[in-house]
Amino acid sequence: MRWSPAIFLPLAVTSLSHVSVHAEAKIFTSIEQAQKRIFPGQTLKKTAVILTEAQTEKMRAASSVRHPFRGDRVWQTSDNGWFIVDEVLGKHEMIVYAMGISADGTIKEIEILEYHESYGYQVDQESWRQQFVGKNSTNAIKLGTDIKNISGATLSCKHVTDGVKRIMVMHDMILRPLHVK
Repeated sequence: MRWSPAIFLPLAVTSLSHVSVHAEAKIFTSIEQAQKRIFPGQTLKKTAVILTEAQTEKMRAASSVRHPFRGDRVWQTSDNGWFIVDEVLGKHEMIVYAMGISADGTIKEIEILEYHESYGYQVDQESWRQQFVGKNSTNAIKLGTDIKNISGATLSCKHVTDGVKRIMVMHDMILRPLHVK
């Protein structure tokens, strides 16, 4: 009998069908690049934010985001705006994003810094991110209400939207009252 590798082909295909697909991180932009894009020509001063348990719970209740907020990624601009880096869970992996808040408390811009999922990366589309611009803490900032969904990226859209809402709640509680120069 002559050996033929073709008889093992169905076995190889079956074995490979169970291999998981590993998504690689997509780095869209760095923190420094996002700072320059959102606040061109501004000087940014790192300003640590320490949350109390009550503040953390208020942010959680307003947004449903359970991942802890890292208060070491907050900068105040020379014109009293704010640049904040946050992260939320996509479906399985973290989405790292930055947002600029103008001195008047409105969202200036949202940038996706890192995206680790194999799908749903459409949240980096400028047309989707532009929905947040001009909103403040009095707006709903809720998927399906004032933020439109992207088909195939529902969880990413929801979680980024919820993250933006929690940052706006934190801004009103902590950052707005600060007058750090």
